[in-house]
Amino acid sequence: MPELNRLFTGITDDNLDQLSQRIGKKIEHTLEPWCHEATRDNIRHYAHGIGDDNPLWCDPDYGRQTRYGDVIALPSFLFACNRVGSGYVGGLPGVHAMFAGCDFTWHKVIHRNDEIRTEAYLKELVEHQTSFAGRSIQQIYHVDYYNQSGDCLAEADTWCFRTDRDLAREEGTKYAAVKERDEVRYSEQELQEFYKHYAEESIRGSQIRTWEEVQIGEKLPTMVKGPMTITGFIAYAQGWGGLYIRANKLAWKMMQQHPGTGIPNRFGIPDCPERVHWEPEFAQMVGAPGAYDYGPERCSWLSHMITNWIGDDGFLVSLKSEIRRHNPEGDVIFIDAEVTDKYYSGGRFLVSFDLLAKNQNGELSAKGTAVAELNR
Repeated sequence: MPELNRLFTGITDDNLDQLSQRIGKKIEHTLEPWCHEATRDNIRHYAHGIGDDNPLWCDPDYGRQTRYGDVIALPSFLFACNRVGSGYVGGLPGVHAMFAGCDFTWHKVIHRNDEIRTEAYLKELVEHQTSFAGRSIQQIYHVDYYNQSGDCLAEADTWCFRTDRDLAREEGTKYAAVKERDEVRYSEQELQEFYKHYAEESIRGSQIRTWEEVQIGEKLPTMVKGPMTITGFIAYAQGWGGLYIRANKLAWKMMQQHPGTGIPNRFGIPDCPERVHWEPEFAQMVGAPGAYDYGPERCSWLSHMITNWIGDDGFLVSLKSEIRRHNPEGDVIFIDAEVTDKYYSGGRFLVSFDLLAKNQNGELSAKGTAVAELNR
């Protein structure tokens, strides 16, 4: 086997041992969150970043007619309120991090102007052998989200995979077939078929969906996201607040504090690793097939599907989502969901779902399970 062309830092046992010493310890200092409060604009920007125009999040006039008396935040908004929970991982400097999933439980509605406080700790490190990059480390964090009254709004386990960029680029097999494909090109007819799903997307809204009317085995309308564009990836970053996107002095300060975040671009200028989402050449350097979407964005799409269906009076209780592959430019994602159970527990009428997201070639992009509470 030819010697690996080493451009980046790999995973070392010494660094992994040092990282393991952090397990269970509260994280005292991390990057400032993008959003401290669930303001009208912050909520709307996040919703628009995932392509969600539900008036319950976006229109105060509509919100005043609901039982909440104002707009509320969509459940996935919390990704913008803590950097650790949305993929900022410590340790293993210079090793690539890819957000790969979450297990959220929501306890309370996030009201307009709620102030969000969080606590987080490293929960677990799990080693995997992957087709993407060989030896990879799953880095799992736990985050609790509180409002200004100290009420726990939600709790979550979220995880990233730490991968060796050089191994992924030169020896990874996960995207071998993808790299041999021609660039995606869609006809006008194909585009119109995709866009039909947007035209027909249904938001349940004020029409109450009752627990009694739901049938086990019932399928939700397919939701489409895409075709993927760099513009779309940037739109999500605007609402979510990219982990490493900084300008001028602030970019310099970050690289002084975290040297591994400054990776030279084609001009030799240190730039952030997050540019895998808008710079195809760099994405390919780390083993991805091209510039690709954000992990928390994918989880938010799954929650979007459920909140559209349950309506204003429904409550998303939990969502566990697993990301299985990158969605590069040109991909179209079809999300399907099915009711798997309905039951009464703890004084609540609950419905559970399975969700699957596949691309235009039928390849699994993400999967998840969810539970929602409905009125009887």
